[in-house]
Amino acid sequence: MDPLTRGQALARLAWLAGGVLAWGGVILGRLVHLQLFKHREFRKLAEQQQRKLIEIPAPRGTIYDQTGQPLAMSVPMRSVFVNPLRVPDLSVAADILAPILKLDRAQLYERMRSALRNRRGFLWVARKIEPEKYERLRSLSLDWIEFQTESQRHYPKGATAAHVLGSVDHEERGNSGIELGLDEELRGQSGALRLLTDVRNRGIESELSAEMVAGANLTLTIDERIQFVAERELRQAVLDANADTGSLVVMNPHTGDILALASFPSYDPNKPPAPGESLKPRLNLAISAPFEPGSVFKVITISAGLETGKVTPDTPINCGNGAFNFFGRVIHEAKRGFGMMPVSDVLAKSSNIGAVQVALKVGPHAMLEYIRRFGFGKSTGIPLPAEHGGWVRDVKRWGKTSIGSIAMGHELSVTTLQLAQACAVIANGGLLVRPRLVLLRQRPGGSVERVPAEPPRRVLKPETAFAMRLMMEGVVQHGTGRRARLEGYSGGGKTGSAQIFDFKTRRYTHTYNASYMGFAPVTNPAIVVVATLNGTRGTSGFGGAVAAPVFRVVAEETLRILEVPKDVPETVPEPAEPAEVEDLAVAELSEPAEGETEPVPVAAVQPAAGAVWGPRAPDFAGKTLREVVEEASEKGLTVRLDGRGVARRQEPAAGSLLAAGEVIRVQFAR
Repeated sequence: MDPLTRGQALARLAWLAGGVLAWGGVILGRLVHLQLFKHREFRKLAEQQQRKLIEIPAPRGTIYDQTGQPLAMSVPMRSVFVNPLRVPDLSVAADILAPILKLDRAQLYERMRSALRNRRGFLWVARKIEPEKYERLRSLSLDWIEFQTESQRHYPKGATAAHVLGSVDHEERGNSGIELGLDEELRGQSGALRLLTDVRNRGIESELSAEMVAGANLTLTIDERIQFVAERELRQAVLDANADTGSLVVMNPHTGDILALASFPSYDPNKPPAPGESLKPRLNLAISAPFEPGSVFKVITISAGLETGKVTPDTPINCGNGAFNFFGRVIHEAKRGFGMMPVSDVLAKSSNIGAVQVALKVGPHAMLEYIRRFGFGKSTGIPLPAEHGGWVRDVKRWGKTSIGSIAMGHELSVTTLQLAQACAVIANGGLLVRPRLVLLRQRPGGSVERVPAEPPRRVLKPETAFAMRLMMEGVVQHGTGRRARLEGYSGGGKTGSAQIFDFKTRRYTHTYNASYMGFAPVTNPAIVVVATLNGTRGTSGFGGAVAAPVFRVVAEETLRILEVPKDVPETVPEPAEPAEVEDLAVAELSEPAEGETEPVPVAAVQPAAGAVWGPRAPDFAGKTLREVVEEASEKGLTVRLDGRGVARRQEPAAGSLLAAGEVIRVQFAR
């Protein structure tokens, strides 16, 4: 070989060797860089691809009624998801999944495309599907269709106790009722599982990362049987009375245990609200909708009078024969006036003037003290969200005639549950007990714990409570609550009918909050029942007519369920007197008296009972609202007033002969 040629070959070989060595150095440097400097980063990427962190949802605690019936429970369900990065063909996937899961094909396809564009490796397709859909998808044996077990809340009794239980969202987090109020206890703590997978996403090994802690099981004081009766009767009463809403509470007066808590309208917690659907049926009216109570509040007024020693059940009260001028405001009765009568009859016949006279003896500061002693003006502390504490003003914010309004249950607001708590004071001998809703609690792996009742607080002397109990029995025997008389049981209570104030027109309307609160049996009360119907209309919508019958049915059924012994003969004869006396804490607006800032009540007069023919209709033309009311009160006539100003029209016409109980409608205009 030519020496020159041989030298060129050696040079080329040297260049080649140098290039190989350089390339090897680059590779070695890259390996060193990756192994030493990028090790943690690539290890993390590898773990992200090969390891999955799977959440293990904690089973939500079961809710039972006091007899052991499940009211809310979680059942296992399958959810479907895909990894869009591993789906062979998104269009085909949408064609397969949409018909089986009854989804919109175009929307599903667009969701998967969006996830793919954003390099997202997880996409829920459908949550908590029916078992038959799961079986159809599983039978396809497609490795890119994946499943995860979740739980779904189920309410086996449907709408029963819906307002107590509430509901949960898709993540099984409480959003109303006890599900929200005690969400942390019921939800527990989710666990986590680390799963090592191969290239086909198949599990190789697993490791428990965090222990799952199940939610606590709760047993409520609710009795599903009593709750069913309460909801049935409340619903029927609201519909029959053409009322707007209603609420009802059944309570053990000694422990505060709530046996039933109902609101109407209601809903089925198994069904989420549809788009645009009103959420009003989901409001727990018994605790969240305060109202002016009307004459049921006379129980508090007279209790304060007895406890302070200002009156006794036999103290004579001058009821003014139906009219009482109170700082220029004329207070009337709901029917023909009363003269002198004992305090016991003031309660039985629901005298407005009598209640005002008792309150005046007690005085404003003592009245306010006893109102607050009975628990009004603050929430009861029941573990349900959105409880309202009602509205009670300080004495310094009272007007000149406020004590008269408050004595009759106006110028303050209460809830149905607060009325039940107050009525329990009379029934249990003078103690304020806090309403209790949770009876038992069982934490995971633990024993069953009884939730203790809070110590009661003395409100009335036992003798005062017992005297009130006997007087409230008189309401049922010969007063406004005769339609609450029980078959086989003694009972006591109080009716109430309060006009509803319209804040837009700033006038009291001819719609009412009709209530009845009572207890049974009288000597040793086992239950307290309070029923309220909101938005009743006309004289047929008073508490004695529409709420007292609800008490009767619910109380009789409850006493039977609780196996309380009967204490009076099965058949009780009807009272000898004719029609019952109705009560109305009148609060309709009239022109305010000079210097008066509060609404001035005028009469809503009831006719004398038993007459076949009454007097002739007076001529009200040109008279003021106050003049019409005073003349009607003097003659014992029932008037229905509409508008403001002076009387322009009346029906029946002036001089017409009136049948017993006939209403004269008077139209006012300016």
